[in-house]
Amino acid sequence: METKRLIQSALLVSAFSSAAVFSAPSITPDPPIIGAKGYILMDYNTGQILVEKNAHQPLNPASLTKLMTAYVAGQEVNAGNIALDDQVTISQNAWAKNFPDSSKMFIEVGTSVSLMDLYRGLVVQSGNDASVAIAEHVAGSEGAFVGLMNNWAKRLGLNNTAYTNPHGLDSDGLFSTPYDIAVLSQAIIRDLPTIYPLYSETSFAYNGITQYNRNGLLRDRSLNVDGMKTGYTSGAGYSLATSATSGEMRLISVVMGSNSTKSRESESKQLLSYGFRFFDTVRASEQGKALSEPRLWMGQSDSLKVGTPADIYITLPKSDVDKVEAELVYDGDLVAPIKAGQVIGEVIYTVAGDPVAKSELTALESAEEGGIFKRILDWFKMLIASWL
Repeated sequence: METKRLIQSALLVSAFSSAAVFSAPSITPDPPIIGAKGYILMDYNTGQILVEKNAHQPLNPASLTKLMTAYVAGQEVNAGNIALDDQVTISQNAWAKNFPDSSKMFIEVGTSVSLMDLYRGLVVQSGNDASVAIAEHVAGSEGAFVGLMNNWAKRLGLNNTAYTNPHGLDSDGLFSTPYDIAVLSQAIIRDLPTIYPLYSETSFAYNGITQYNRNGLLRDRSLNVDGMKTGYTSGAGYSLATSATSGEMRLISVVMGSNSTKSRESESKQLLSYGFRFFDTVRASEQGKALSEPRLWMGQSDSLKVGTPADIYITLPKSDVDKVEAELVYDGDLVAPIKAGQVIGEVIYTVAGDPVAKSELTALESAEEGGIFKRILDWFKMLIASWL
């Protein structure tokens, strides 16, 4: 059956982001050049990379390792295997005194600590002792938990990442990349909605000791930062994964191997500010909202609402966000019966004729067959249409 094409003449973005229509023309300058060994700036919704340097080069992740520790434990919570109100008995292996010269929560052997408190010790205080306690609670041993970490790395497509411990202290065989850490950060925000808010907490008190989140950008009022994680060892240097929002846009930056606490924050801020200043992420189509109502044949109705099975986001230079158009390409004539959710074609989003994204096009409603006389009438109409 011949493929039918319908090009929607309206600028789609104007229907979903009124600010985009009035955006002034802008020129996108070159991105900032910063001193970290490797870095990346990624849009959360689209996964588009806006800035990168050595983004796929394996580097020492230090305490950015704890992002995976949090993710693995969070997936076990999601699966119902453990619960955030579990009471965890602290083993000799997880004792704070095993980590004399590194960050810790100050948990003590034989005490009972809730998993949620251990999570705060992991996320806010970057406690190496909390990392081990969580690992043992989830998997029975630190080694078994590391196996889970590496399995999840493969599942998430972190192809240049390997773990040897749950805390990130320097170790042969422990490495990751700015890109992999950005993808992992994206997964935490997406998959752990209960855990992610912990990354914005600026302090946590345990055992009579108040410690403050080392991510200084949480206190920077010029940005709306709500996570993620710092990292430092003498072998890795200073690293920082950050997530920030501006309107509906969320960006993730990762800098690895910076020279100091101040430089990792300054470099992260430069990346985020560049992204928010010169780019925008727009929702080109909304799940459940009709993009069009094309002709339906042989049905009880003469039209069918069609759209995308999920929200579709596109990241573009700000000068292009009011130029997005959509081409709806159907897999032939739409003939009843059709089920809601059935794939009937694709949507191709373009800017000045150049494709920038695409999605499946699906029926947003079911369409039952019409009566015998309606079907006969539509058959004649289709026949005449084919002659014309």
